[in-house]
Amino acid sequence: MAGFVAPLDRLIQEFDKLPGIARKNAQRLAFHIINMDEKQVENFANAIIQAKKNIRICSVCQNISDNEICSICSDKTRDESIICVVEEAKDVFAFEKLNEYKGTYHVLHGLISPMDRKGPDDIKIKELLARIAKGNIKEVIMATNPTVEGEATAMYISKLLKPMGITVSRLAYGIPVGGDLEYADEVTLLRALEGRNKF
Repeated sequence: MAGFVAPLDRLIQEFDKLPGIARKNAQRLAFHIINMDEKQVENFANAIIQAKKNIRICSVCQNISDNEICSICSDKTRDESIICVVEEAKDVFAFEKLNEYKGTYHVLHGLISPMDRKGPDDIKIKELLARIAKGNIKEVIMATNPTVEGEATAMYISKLLKPMGITVSRLAYGIPVGGDLEYADEVTLLRALEGRNKF
């Protein structure tokens, strides 16, 4: 049986590399792209290129931004004494959808995971400690996902922070163990935030 023509096959292979995209979905996306008109395809490709070129990491919280300091860290109405520590930038967006949390964030860009050869130096823990060393931080909320790696990372960071006299709390999860913050509904996420516990 004949395969796909080379350019289409390459496009399918590229989509297939994306997380959560199986081969069938990669094929669907590739066929959708080739059926779009040329201007739409150019706009789509340019959006990807511009996002990659212009998105940077906030020098304060490590969240994604299009400026050196993100809009949350620049917002003087936020409570800078509270830092919510999350695994990835997408988790910040999950919290921001609530419109309830008024503190700041710190994005780790991963978790401690010996299986994946990721240690404390491979994620943004040093940057968190540097922020806290500057003073004025009263509470750090550990909001890593409720997985083995998420729990281990939260425990590791809490042990580093306790001698500093800072309150370290953990989200009270109404979220199932093994679940992802990204897929939690707003009510569950809000209850988890409100019912957080001290370590």
